[in-house]
Amino acid sequence: MGMNVGDSKGDNEPMVDINTTPLIDVMLVLLIMLIITIPIQTHAVKLDMPAPTDAPPPETAPPPVVDLEIDFDGTILWNGEAINMATLESRFRYDSMQVQQSEYHIRPNRLVQYKYVAGVMASAQRHGIFKIGIIGNEQYM
Repeated sequence: MGMNVGDSKGDNEPMVDINTTPLIDVMLVLLIMLIITIPIQTHAVKLDMPAPTDAPPPETAPPPVVDLEIDFDGTILWNGEAINMATLESRFRYDSMQVQQSEYHIRPNRLVQYKYVAGVMASAQRHGIFKIGIIGNEQYM
């Protein structure tokens, strides 16, 4: 390895070529040092799990299911019985105070306006009912 100082003719032109070999050597050494010093990452998540027990889980009865059908004209049917909105809200209020809430299956008619379905769901949300499902979506496909 040598250094080009110029030619023997005595030209006083500055040298424009930069020797990048030492720069590359230093960068490679720094890269290797960085790779060596990075800790190996483990892909484990530490969880505090409860101790296992031999006792079977307590058996609870499934929640009662209420079928709410909303007819094309906005009529609400509670398990087949036609009710108005005030009765529906009182039943929601009563069920929200129970230890185990009922599970509500809302089945809207294909021709019902959205405001009736949204009204029933908003009423349920206002009273703290959270087990609601809309069934019969295959009729809209």
